[in-house]
Amino acid sequence: MEFNQQTFMAGLEQLKETARLQGNMLTKEQLEEVFGEWGLDARQRGLIQDYLNRNNIGIDEPADDREKLSGEDVSFLSMYLTELGELPHVTDGEKRAVMMSALAQDKDAQAKLVEIYLPDVVAISKLYAGQGVLVEDLIGEGNVALSMGVTMLACVENIEEVEGFLMKMVMDAMEAFIGDDSDNREIGEAVLGRVNEVNDKAKELYENLLRKVTIKEVADELGLTQDKVIEAVKLSADHIDYIEET
Repeated sequence: MEFNQQTFMAGLEQLKETARLQGNMLTKEQLEEVFGEWGLDARQRGLIQDYLNRNNIGIDEPADDREKLSGEDVSFLSMYLTELGELPHVTDGEKRAVMMSALAQDKDAQAKLVEIYLPDVVAISKLYAGQGVLVEDLIGEGNVALSMGVTMLACVENIEEVEGFLMKMVMDAMEAFIGDDSDNREIGEAVLGRVNEVNDKAKELYENLLRKVTIKEVADELGLTQDKVIEAVKLSADHIDYIEET
């Protein structure tokens, strides 16, 4: 099959969706089903492996999430799991009864169902560890989604779909949080880069001209508008001392 970038990326997304329903694990057979006819070269296979690694997806066995956990994550999980361990044990029969009552919009049952699935939220959070956010924050987002999910069970057709519905909401919430956090970090890094760029150029001009420089001089040197330089100065809390006050 001829390589097509769009189809290739769609295949990777398909694998990701499959993996997350299997505890972030794929089989070699599943990989072969998607890409077996492609005749991929070493670079393309490397792209697949990189993608799976970044998404904490294991092949033929669950990915080892312990390496993804920071010291702060480990400390939090230790305390949090101890607290969850004090919750009363629920049998499969009791769990099913709670689901049935929750489906009937019983508020107490909905609250109990949230409690039952708290450990599952922890397990899911580990699948998304190592992507630049704290497990504590992931669990927080997952718990909020779970609490919302139990109030939305009217759209579930039968009891067998309850768990899948709730866990998908938890996963979607964590993925959205990771995406939003990543976007915010990129914006923050871009802003910081602009401030540093303006500061470095203003310092360079100051040392060459032996005087404070103007906004226009810095803007001309950097090829920026004066408004962009003014914005950088404001973002630095006016701590760029090499520029004349406006």
